[in-house]
Amino acid sequence: MSPTTLVTVPAALPRLSPKVVGLLAALVTVVIWTAFIVVARASADPARAPTLTPIDIVFARLLGAGLILLPLGWWLTQTQRLRQREAGQMPTAGSLWGFSPLPLRITVLTGVFGGLIYGLLSYSGFAFAPAAHASVLMPGSLPLWTALLAVFLLGDRITPSRAVGLVCIVAGDLLVGGASLLHALDGSGVWRGDVLFILAAFTWSCYSVLVRKHALQAVHATTAITVFAFFVFVPTYLLLVWAGVLQGQVFTAPLRDVLWQMLMQGVGSVVVSGISFNMMIRAFGPVRSTMLTAVVPGMSALAAALFLGEPLPWNVLLGLALVTAGIVFGVSQAGAKKP
Repeated sequence: MSPTTLVTVPAALPRLSPKVVGLLAALVTVVIWTAFIVVARASADPARAPTLTPIDIVFARLLGAGLILLPLGWWLTQTQRLRQREAGQMPTAGSLWGFSPLPLRITVLTGVFGGLIYGLLSYSGFAFAPAAHASVLMPGSLPLWTALLAVFLLGDRITPSRAVGLVCIVAGDLLVGGASLLHALDGSGVWRGDVLFILAAFTWSCYSVLVRKHALQAVHATTAITVFAFFVFVPTYLLLVWAGVLQGQVFTAPLRDVLWQMLMQGVGSVVVSGISFNMMIRAFGPVRSTMLTAVVPGMSALAAALFLGEPLPWNVLLGLALVTAGIVFGVSQAGAKKP
């Protein structure tokens, strides 16, 4: 399979080009990412008396995604091994006891950044900072981190037009995150969430560049990172709760809350948007893919104001405008150049 191939398009949609499939994947990704930010903030905000902690939500996220992707990973690996046997080769495909369809090294690399650390950082950030800050600092700073990583790992170059867009993104990030850092000692704690959001964006950028570098298929990559995070985090969480070291609330919270997080954060944010995001990367490359999420900051900030009643101060609004302008400018100036 060539690095520019997306996935096998069903026979019912024979006329859809890879670009159209990529645009549809971008639409799905944007909608789910917007909902992810609002729901995660509503679930982790201490002022709303949440029934689950950020660590609990990570557990529910991996449990929900794992129920779907672990069996899928097993099937993908066994299919690959069967083809190897038929070709007279040793059945060595996959890793992690046959649940990850990717080799162990790639599974660990992508799983650490895209499956484990990203979830821990982002959900912890929502316990300190409002959704509007996450809107700017997570999807907003993705193009910045991805562009810089692509220079070192993919041999990409930053054109003058793209540099202008990245400068706008940095300025927007500083308006939002910098304002909270000025009040780091006033006890508000918002700055902690901002730092966690920026780090979460960095880890996701690492993952997206790795997907492009190794030309990973969407389903295989999403399955592999989930399998890795599941096997590392879920047993650790259960052990710490059993030992009394961690005050986990999964087993005491209302079942509907746990099931909702499994569905929204696991099935939606991991399975569906994970595959659609990887399809975007295969279609447009990591830099332009993260730039195509230009509408996420504005949509999620407005949704948070509408559904959560969160304020939108001038620095956040101006930061949103700068970040969105920077992303749109970078995309529009990229033209037909190879990312």
